[in-house]
Amino acid sequence: MIWARHLKLFTKLGVAGLALGALATSGNALNAYQGKFTLPFETHWGSATLPAGDYTFTMASVSSDYRLYIRGAQVNAIIRATSTDDRGVSEHAQLNLVDIADVQTVQTFDAPELGLTFIYYTPSQKQLERKEAQQKTDSQTAPATKVSENRTSIAVHAAGR
Repeated sequence: MIWARHLKLFTKLGVAGLALGALATSGNALNAYQGKFTLPFETHWGSATLPAGDYTFTMASVSSDYRLYIRGAQVNAIIRATSTDDRGVSEHAQLNLVDIADVQTVQTFDAPELGLTFIYYTPSQKQLERKEAQQKTDSQTAPATKVSENRTSIAVHAAGR
């Protein structure tokens, strides 16, 4: 009878130990992709606005919805790519920005370690014109904002898979 109680106790302790071990292992799981970058100016990325500064990023999985977890001194953000492309990936990890209405906006993120370019939402000229039409301005003769072709690349220091 005592032997049966001890066996039951050891079984419960063993199961609890395995459960705790599994939780500890999943909490320390390695990220699929991570790195750091420095923004020299305020930048829009998806729905987030990131002030100038140093940032780190992690991507938990390369087989899911391509969410980047961005961490900076002033801002933390979760940014999701709208699509990916595996053609024409640059040799170095980099953020590719475009100047839209005098605002730097991340258009793509080249991740050669993954063989992918992540593509992000950027407003189009038509969306900007609609927004301006809805806003009341003092001057009716002010020229419409145009999408500039100025492009900038920012180096990313990635610690691949």
